Amino acid sequence: MTTTLAPAETRLALTRGGLATVLLGAALAPIDLYIVNVALPTINADLHTTAATLEWIVAGYGLAFALLLVVGGRLGDAFGHRRVFSLGLAAFTLTSLVCGLAPNAGVLVAARVVQGAAAALVVPQVLSIIQATTSGERRSRTIGYYGATGGISMVVGQLLGGVLVSADLAGGGWRPIFLVNVPIGLLGLVLARRLLPDTRANHPLGVDLRGTALLGLPLLALLVPLMEGHALGWPAWCWALLVAVPFAAAAFVAVERRLEARGATPLLPPSLARMPSMRRGLMVGVPFFAGFGGFLFVYALVLQDGLRLGPLASGLALAPMAVAFLVFSLLSSRFVARLGRHVIVLGTAVQVLGLLTLIGTVLLSWPDVTVLALVPGMLVTGAGQGLAGPTLFRVVLSRVPADSAGAGSGMLTTTQQSALALGVATMGTLYVALAGTWGAQDALLLVTGLQAAVMAVVAVAARRLPDPRG
Repeated sequence: MTTTLAPAETRLALTRGGLATVLLGAALAPIDLYIVNVALPTINADLHTTAATLEWIVAGYGLAFALLLVVGGRLGDAFGHRRVFSLGLAAFTLTSLVCGLAPNAGVLVAARVVQGAAAALVVPQVLSIIQATTSGERRSRTIGYYGATGGISMVVGQLLGGVLVSADLAGGGWRPIFLVNVPIGLLGLVLARRLLPDTRANHPLGVDLRGTALLGLPLLALLVPLMEGHALGWPAWCWALLVAVPFAAAAFVAVERRLEARGATPLLPPSLARMPSMRRGLMVGVPFFAGFGGFLFVYALVLQDGLRLGPLASGLALAPMAVAFLVFSLLSSRFVARLGRHVIVLGTAVQVLGLLTLIGTVLLSWPDVTVLALVPGMLVTGAGQGLAGPTLFRVVLSRVPADSAGAGSGMLTTTQQSALALGVATMGTLYVALAGTWGAQDALLLVTGLQAAVMAVVAVAARRLPDPRG
């Protein structure tokens, strides 16, 4: 996504109400990613789903969001950011209603996928509107608000999910976690029409539909067997899809290279991927973000199914991690000013310490693990994630040319969201498979230990990343 701005004197002003409106849109997408985790066991009990279906409820949303994020940004550049923001918000509101009224798991999964696609229309417009309507110190401050929105959304999602499911409003159980989006979305639509300026790019880029479709092939070829294989007994077609993954990925790369060689702008420009900061940063980022997505999914199941905590208690158990993530993500820039790339090493090391603390808590207290007992491990884990995650974004984008900043951000965010879905598929499937034979405690210990080992490898690999300070 590349937005060519008008001269500063002709920019439309973004009022405080307009800023609140776009930040509301920015918050809805991550809130809906986190809010559903706490409700998974309740959805399972109500709709009689399988573990694979629960994974699709989470990963399907994230995958659609990842695939269409860059497309959403380019549509906004071409047709107007306010128009596409409103269109996406309307679709998000409608699909939230369908999710909340879903009669079965199949409808819920399908609606979640479309909801993720709608979120991909909304979120890219936020930064585009901010860039087109602000400058100087106000832009820096406004982008800071945007960055904080992600951390706040994580906290709100965990707590709001627990409160709404526990309240069991009108006997709706899990359904209010989606239905609450409807009045919020309608309010956002009214505010967008009244408060958002009509901005668009002077020279919008084309939409790489073929590249988008080809990117989806290897992701689906990987995720479908990972999530469905165990439940189906690993039929031959699952192995065939896994074998096809590298060939589908090679086809995507070949098409993108040809497109870029012709002077067009591909979905994910290969020239950016060849940059050392981007290549190394994404190699570190995939296991980091995959571990984060898998952690939230597994612990959401363990807290309620394994420890028999209610939805509210489960939300409270995860909240310290979310709060620590928010606080340390806001402080991470100060650490970067002094330590540079070593903040990622520090953050992942702290995260390993937090995971080991959780392992110790489970060993000492199972099955009587309380919310209070989980607080130290969750706080330390969240602090490590808050230090490493935002710093990783800075490192990956630190060497990207200014005129390719939008494309670089799109590549990074697409990789992040795809990795989150991959983490749900791999760690979620591993936990469910092991819990069925070993029991919840041993399965949790192994999966958490595996994540700690992966984070230790990430810490070592991060030492080779470029310094974001220049």
